[in-house]
Amino acid sequence: DRMEQHRKQWYQRRVRGITTKGEVINMTWKSDGSTIALGNKDDLVCFVDYKTHKIIADKQFDFEVNEIGWNNTDDHFYLTSGNGSIHITQYPSLEPLMQIPAHTAHCICLKFSPNKEHFATGGADALINIWDASELSYLLSYSRLEWPVRTLSFNHDGRLLAAGSEDLVIDIAFVETGEKVATVSCNAFPFCVAWHPTQNILAYVTDDKSKHNEKHSRDSDKTTGCVKLFGL
Repeated sequence: DRMEQHRKQWYQRRVRGITTKGEVINMTWKSDGSTIALGNKDDLVCFVDYKTHKIIADKQFDFEVNEIGWNNTDDHFYLTSGNGSIHITQYPSLEPLMQIPAHTAHCICLKFSPNKEHFATGGADALINIWDASELSYLLSYSRLEWPVRTLSFNHDGRLLAAGSEDLVIDIAFVETGEKVATVSCNAFPFCVAWHPTQNILAYVTDDKSKHNEKHSRDSDKTTGCVKLFGL
């Protein structure tokens, strides 16, 4: 019918494919929306212009690249690495500026606070580290999780930090002290945590398997995603 035809035409106009080198495992936007950074399994990072949908730069790194992202002023580009360090480069030249030892094992995840005061890293050593975003100096660390920290999120005012790992809990802490605010119990480990932009409501995704699949199909790869909300 006409509605279905219109929907297909709209979809075709809105969805644009961008061919990249290798399988993409990380992606992030520049804050002004002009550029998307993509990281692949071979530690190649490329930058795509949003308007032209073309790759405008890429760089092959000689270390394991985990999470990537711009700082709050978009003049530096950060990469967490398999050697436990944070690598900071100038943007857009990507010339190396400094390497900061952060974790005793893989440095996995990285997030900047919306108030631009801090950034946080999580590592395979199960530590969560808080850093001063202006001075690039270490402030504090805490560890209440037993498994590698894989996902982080600051709340809207930058005062709270949620962290998830393969533990069946999400840890929520005060950024200034690392003191525990709350623990969110999960039925399966959380893949991703994200605070609401203006309220203290935390969304998180777990890998809960459906009871139907568990009972009737061992060979099936189908799972049911589960998004949950937690409010303070």
